[in-house]
Amino acid sequence: MKYLTSRRKALQTFTTLPLLAASGWAFRSFASAPPCSNLKLSLNAFSFNDPLLKGQMSLENMLEFCAETGFAAVDITAYYFPGYPQVPSDEFLYNIKRKAFLLGLDISGTGVRNDFTEPDPEKRKSSVALVKNWIEAAEKLGAPVIRVFAGNQNPAGFSRSQVEEWMVKDLLECIEHGKKHGVMIGLQNHNDFLQTAAQVEKIVKMVNSEWLGVILDTGSYRQGDPYAEIAATIPYTINWQVKEKVFINGKEEDTDLKKLAEIIRQGCYKGYLPIETLGAGDPKEKVKALYQKLAAAVALP
Repeated sequence: MKYLTSRRKALQTFTTLPLLAASGWAFRSFASAPPCSNLKLSLNAFSFNDPLLKGQMSLENMLEFCAETGFAAVDITAYYFPGYPQVPSDEFLYNIKRKAFLLGLDISGTGVRNDFTEPDPEKRKSSVALVKNWIEAAEKLGAPVIRVFAGNQNPAGFSRSQVEEWMVKDLLECIEHGKKHGVMIGLQNHNDFLQTAAQVEKIVKMVNSEWLGVILDTGSYRQGDPYAEIAATIPYTINWQVKEKVFINGKEEDTDLKKLAEIIRQGCYKGYLPIETLGAGDPKEKVKALYQKLAAAVALP
């Protein structure tokens, strides 16, 4: 856990400085930010959810679009592989891997739909099995991380602590499988069972494994100041979903990408920054627009 630990120490140093004022965040310039960022933009395939599910775009088409736009990588959510939740053939996975490689793209991650808040142990076992199967697919694709959800239930008759305990048990089982295949588990804050940075941090600390990190979803902290929540989560973050909108005290507003970029740099994050666009409009145009804005904000060439 050396890298995550060093990042946490860097952020602890940062947060001891007088950078929080009553009016909100105060930021240093990029020039004075710690020289510890190695950022690469990626695309989360959910940005093309409708055309992919309707057959209007293939995974190969999406990869070509990503290469043309300038992305360094793509996060290919498992939903868009044929036959999901079943894992496709090795031939299909390797053809996608080959296509990405020839286009100069990394595969920065994948992800599944699971629910570790399900009170039925047999249903949770099914979620664990799903994650394990796609861990093996991720290894074949060359994806370093698989995204999982906490779940969206608040089952009657069970305390939050009880749900956390069985969630941690399930995560640990997935992590053991991930270790065998060289794939990290990324737990996404998804405005479900996990709604605050403190809730995310609690689960991460309970699991206490260097093979678990956070997929930081910028649009899913919807209580209070999302930028403060994002900054608090960065020490545990191994991948992202950067979105066009954030929720400030529950009100949707455009993401301040310059502020976000400074938080990322101050938090000493290294790695991929997958974007995910949502809502109405031409997804290609929406993706291109967010790509250009985020690239400028993080000062990529």
